[in-house]
Amino acid sequence: MNIVLKNGDKLEVQKGATCLNAASAISEGLARSAVAAKVNGNLCDLSHVLNDGDELEIVTLKDKEGLEVYRHTCAHVLAQAIKNIYPTCKLAIGPVIENGFYYDIDFNTPITQDDFAKIETEMQKIINSKTVIERFELPREEALQLIHKYKEKYKEELIKDLPQDAVISFYKQGSFTDLCRGPHLPNTGKIKAFKLTSLTGAYWRGNEKNKMLTRIYGTAFEKKAQLEEYLVAVEESKKRDHNKLGRDLGIFMTSDVVGQGLPILMPKGAKILQILTRFVEDEEAKRGFMITKTPNMAKSDLYKISGHWDHYRDKMFILGEVDKNGESPKGEEIMALRPMTCPFQYQIYKNGLKSYRDLPCRYSETATEFRNEASGEMHGLIRVRQFTLSDGHIICTKEQIEDEFKRCLDLSYYFLDALGMRNDVTFRFSKRGKSKSDKYIDDDEAWNKTEAMMKVILDDLNLDYVEADDEAAFYGPKLDIQAKNVYGKEDTLITIQIDFAAGHSFDMQYVDVDGTKQTPYVIHRSSIGCYERTLALLIEKYAGAFPLWMCPTQVKILPITDRTLSYAEEVCEKLTYAGIRCEVDKRNEKIGYKIREAKMDKVPYVLVVGDKEAEEGSVNVNKRGVAEKETVSFKSFLEKVVKEDKEKVIF
Repeated sequence: MNIVLKNGDKLEVQKGATCLNAASAISEGLARSAVAAKVNGNLCDLSHVLNDGDELEIVTLKDKEGLEVYRHTCAHVLAQAIKNIYPTCKLAIGPVIENGFYYDIDFNTPITQDDFAKIETEMQKIINSKTVIERFELPREEALQLIHKYKEKYKEELIKDLPQDAVISFYKQGSFTDLCRGPHLPNTGKIKAFKLTSLTGAYWRGNEKNKMLTRIYGTAFEKKAQLEEYLVAVEESKKRDHNKLGRDLGIFMTSDVVGQGLPILMPKGAKILQILTRFVEDEEAKRGFMITKTPNMAKSDLYKISGHWDHYRDKMFILGEVDKNGESPKGEEIMALRPMTCPFQYQIYKNGLKSYRDLPCRYSETATEFRNEASGEMHGLIRVRQFTLSDGHIICTKEQIEDEFKRCLDLSYYFLDALGMRNDVTFRFSKRGKSKSDKYIDDDEAWNKTEAMMKVILDDLNLDYVEADDEAAFYGPKLDIQAKNVYGKEDTLITIQIDFAAGHSFDMQYVDVDGTKQTPYVIHRSSIGCYERTLALLIEKYAGAFPLWMCPTQVKILPITDRTLSYAEEVCEKLTYAGIRCEVDKRNEKIGYKIREAKMDKVPYVLVVGDKEAEEGSVNVNKRGVAEKETVSFKSFLEKVVKEDKEKVIF
């Protein structure tokens, strides 16, 4: 029978041939490097039996999918090792993630990272055994019986949640069997280099109402040299981790009595956010946005109109008792903290009839917003329960959508350039796609039209984007500008969304040129994103050494003796008057100690002033990152630092 290869060539193989047989027929080298295959576009095991006319692509570790298969197999080796050492534990899930994998496990007796050595030793035994990995499928009831026999309650729950007609597959490696969609390596001996990296807690299914499980992280590479290189990079990343560095630099802190996901910005962090906020608000005003100030909470009635009550209620903080239908069992007024400002700004639009000449209406707000994130999802400043968003909404005609969308993207480009992050982001076209989830407004025609409209806009912009189904907002598709933290975890930094529903839901209208009343479209946008998340990424990008224009303290002045204190204060006063944030270190400490401490605080410029500088009207300049010191006139330094601040120089 004939198989069609990726390059279009045809390969003749015997009836009943597997993907591995086909790879061997192509070349022995390809067969040795193969880890999986794509048959008619679907990823599958090398043992998959081919049919006449199948399209085949052999997957190796050079392919992203191949490395994922490799790491997922390593996750199963971890699970088998864990069951061998701790036979009473219960397995949950073990997916592949960026740069590795994890497995969630319910232990009777807690383990620590000190136990990793014996787990890795057991894993290596399983790898050395070169145990064949076999796939088999079972009908739903037989699958439940098998998992029940193994007493794996989490797996049993997963099976029960699958559709009635779902294909339920298992993978067996020696005495160990696990529920899994696959695919996997043909045998455990294919794994050459792995490492368990960390351990944390994670709620089952990310729900804090469920039991806290132990999540063990690991990674695997084709070669030991690649693994060692990765581990070195991870250690370097830890030095930039905003969760540690931000605390060490006094930018933010957390408190157990305040609560998880509620970081406290200390004076340095608050100053940086103030600088960014003023910068954003001033630029938005130049581009036609009207600033608003709306309440942090509202009655449930508002969220029912907007659709948040039906599609987003689980993410909201509700003040008052509600039943499963979202109603008060006592008939009381229910309030909720706002997850976004859009329904509030719509009230401003509705305050008086608008003409087509009034459109577009551009509203912006530096808004405090609230999302009830699961405990296991929160991380430092990146994912929190209360945050500050550069929120904005544009109410416009259909004809204005493309131009306004482009203006929003241009504004975000402007801020990304100023932050030095333009080259750090990627673009995702987030669609509903084929999803029929209850989390989306049920209107196929509107979804299809709006997704097509956004695709035209993105293509007109020649934007290099990826498409992602089931990632849209509940009311429409969006462009997500994505960024990664130091560990490679991707989050949305900025978003621009087209909303086809709000105009109708809130009965927003405008009088068109022909005198008829029309319903506008809405564009939701964040120009610099969530300030806390942006700050986290900036801490990591610059390792705390921010560009001068956004530093809380731009210049620190160190008098050598008390005799030069008055000159130091005079320098500080003039810098402050020119708009430069500076301070004088008046402590009775050795000058070398004060210089070292200022450098540890990542201050861009440290000015040392002694008798000579006071007499000459000069300053001795210690520039961050530059070993050489220079003495220059204060006037020339002042002109230089003011210019650098005004031009928002990055490096």
